[in-house]
Amino acid sequence: MFRTALRNVLAHKARLLMTVLAVMLGVAFVSGTLVFTDTLGNAFRNQSAKSYDNVAVSIETYTGDDEKNPGIDDATLEKIRGVDGVASATGRVNGFAGVADPDGKLIGNGWSNTGANFSPGKDGKDTQYDFVEGSGPVKKGSVALDKDTASKGKYKVGDPVRVATNGPVKEYTLSGIFTTEDGAVNAGGSLVLFDTPTAQQLYLKPGFFQNATVGAAAGVSDQKLLDEIEPLLPKDATAQTGKALADQQAKDIESGLTSLNTMLLAFAGIALFVGIFLIANTFTMLIAQRTRELALMRAIGATRRQVKRSVLLEAAFVGALASVVGFLLGLGLATGLRSAMGLLGGKIPAGPLIVSPTAVVSAFAVGILITVLAAWLPARRAAKIAPVAAMSSVHATASVKSLVVRNSIGGVITLLGSAGIVGGAATGGTSGRQLVAAGAFFALIGVIILIPLLSRPVIALVRPLLKKVFGVSGKLASQNAVRNPRRTGATASALAIGLTLVTGISVLGVTLGQAIDKMTTDNIKADYLVSMASGDSLDESALTALSKADGVSALSPQQAAWFEVDGDYFSASGVTPGDVEQVFSLTTESGSLSTLEDGQVAIGSETAKKHGWKTGDTLPVTFDNDKKGELKVGATYRENEFLSPFVIPKEMADKYSASTRPEIREIWIKADGGASKANEQSIVDALGDNPAMSVMDRQDIRDMFGGFINTALNIMYGLLAMALLIAVLGVVNTLAMSVFERQQEIGMLRAIGLDRGRVKRMIRLEAVVISVFGAVIGVGLGVFLGWAIGRTLSADIPGYALVIPWDRLGIFLLLAGLVGVLASLWPARSAAKLNMLTAIKTE
Repeated sequence: MFRTALRNVLAHKARLLMTVLAVMLGVAFVSGTLVFTDTLGNAFRNQSAKSYDNVAVSIETYTGDDEKNPGIDDATLEKIRGVDGVASATGRVNGFAGVADPDGKLIGNGWSNTGANFSPGKDGKDTQYDFVEGSGPVKKGSVALDKDTASKGKYKVGDPVRVATNGPVKEYTLSGIFTTEDGAVNAGGSLVLFDTPTAQQLYLKPGFFQNATVGAAAGVSDQKLLDEIEPLLPKDATAQTGKALADQQAKDIESGLTSLNTMLLAFAGIALFVGIFLIANTFTMLIAQRTRELALMRAIGATRRQVKRSVLLEAAFVGALASVVGFLLGLGLATGLRSAMGLLGGKIPAGPLIVSPTAVVSAFAVGILITVLAAWLPARRAAKIAPVAAMSSVHATASVKSLVVRNSIGGVITLLGSAGIVGGAATGGTSGRQLVAAGAFFALIGVIILIPLLSRPVIALVRPLLKKVFGVSGKLASQNAVRNPRRTGATASALAIGLTLVTGISVLGVTLGQAIDKMTTDNIKADYLVSMASGDSLDESALTALSKADGVSALSPQQAAWFEVDGDYFSASGVTPGDVEQVFSLTTESGSLSTLEDGQVAIGSETAKKHGWKTGDTLPVTFDNDKKGELKVGATYRENEFLSPFVIPKEMADKYSASTRPEIREIWIKADGGASKANEQSIVDALGDNPAMSVMDRQDIRDMFGGFINTALNIMYGLLAMALLIAVLGVVNTLAMSVFERQQEIGMLRAIGLDRGRVKRMIRLEAVVISVFGAVIGVGLGVFLGWAIGRTLSADIPGYALVIPWDRLGIFLLLAGLVGVLASLWPARSAAKLNMLTAIKTE
């Protein structure tokens, strides 16, 4: 039976090609994901370990802009240097720093643009940085740049460099260019080195450091140093050995990659699930074509177990071959993903491609097991064939009666799944989403089981249209599409699964996007938003500069503040009284917002209702700086998504803040005449053409909040493309097998006058009918799921309303039809080229 299985694989190479491709793509996705994440993790772990090679003890403080947590002072650092066995103790301070390119634009991606201090030892070198040109900054007014940033900005040693921190942009002289393994630079950001006093002035306060690293003398234990250093540290500081810190970072890296790994493997699983239908279809058709052969084997003594084992061995051969090719393709995919990250601005540390035993075993196990599992049912059917019955009918097809049990089971599962989806939508929240997910799984399985039954009535609806438009070719195509409901169902199921996911994601994404867009337009009157590209707070000087800018008619910050009322903590927005109503859409429900000018506060109506507060109440509060006082409620307003529950005058936020630097998150601007190039340029000029500050108009604001949804949709579409590609291969496979089975029939049709053009049209229409049928099922189920998941999120999204993207759904159906046309090209051409006399003689 082993030789028989091998002979059958070699005899049906062309017919098994599509199965090999489907398994190969799924295995490539799995192996590529595992190799890519293993390579990524290994590279970052090695980088992390290298960063702490010479670090015996690492000290970290949780500093702020207040006097409570000033960091590590010079005196403490000197005490650490005096500990027996300490070879060096280096203080570090860092924060945001953005570098402008020749066009004045920010180099890097904002959040990972950092500045730090250059801390040379006695030899004048800082062990964390290797200079390739010039030297480190040791005097005020000079900076050094990492090599990538200097290259992007076309800077050379001695050039003036415009650098922005949280305050006004300043010009420095470039003293040197260095290389580094700093994680921020590898993430696509930039690193600017200042002399230590300048960095301390910018990011903390003179004479203090945020962190420190300690080097050990030869032969001194890291743990011994740690034990002796800890008593010298301020109470807010923590210390650990360099090895412990490297190990912790390695765990953090592994944890961070787990979510990426899980997401990619989930899409690989979808692709393989779709591939199961193609594989099962292929083996079902191969067995149907070899019915007489299998019957003869049974007649000469082969047992049912041997016949079944023969088919499963064929599947194992196919799976093993596909796994080998897929694994090699996966290695290429992992290499390509690594290169793609570099092109997108990410920089992965150098390191080898990691091919772990887990990746190899997983790839081959998945490829072989999926193929054998998909072939199990066809193998079981083959083993049950009675020799006499099989010899009398080669191409016996399943009757409608044989589908009764299947349809009953499918109906029950579909109803259970639908009930779960509806119940989850009604429940809402996290538990509702879990119920929807479970219901979706059962509903999808149920619909897949029912698809053969659904194919007859659904395709019957379009049969008159096909006959009227395409004549006999259309009539024959519609009849052929339902001739074997199981085959049609399996082929359509693959497309239905992919389009269910694509449609569901599209409905959900468009709905959420419109809700977010509505939230933006309904809550904002401002023409411009100014913020830091890094996400940090703006400096007070930006507010002062903008208040003097031409064309600015109203201006209000959104300054963060906190206080405690009756044991509960609340956030507050410090705003400019009088101007806040002009930049935000605020609907007053009681009192007047003009009371902000008198030092009173406004509260969101939902918050006020929840705590029983009303206009005129006086609330005892404890401010962020621990001072106690009272706040009088001057107004309540309908909640605005861009403001905190409490709105207070900016002067109050300044007065009671524990920070020495106001936390101005954003500045909102209303301009004379609305948004215009002249007004925008006036704002940019007022900010000193600062590359670290972004100026967005209302469209930019809408794009910022809705952009991540479009990005997520595009990523999902890209990942689901693999499953759809396998579904297309399934259509090609089904048609090719169908043409092979129907050679005699096609020969007879040719003999009685059906020309080659109409034969091609018949095959093409059959493909389109099957593809569109699967697409209709998938789109319908996808809309249902998109609605249900959206309902579970609606309570957390103001203005939520279901949006069905009819244009996208129409495109999906058109693409399904196009898939059918393209998938039919080869089978249709093969059918048209058949020699009619040879075909008529074929059994």
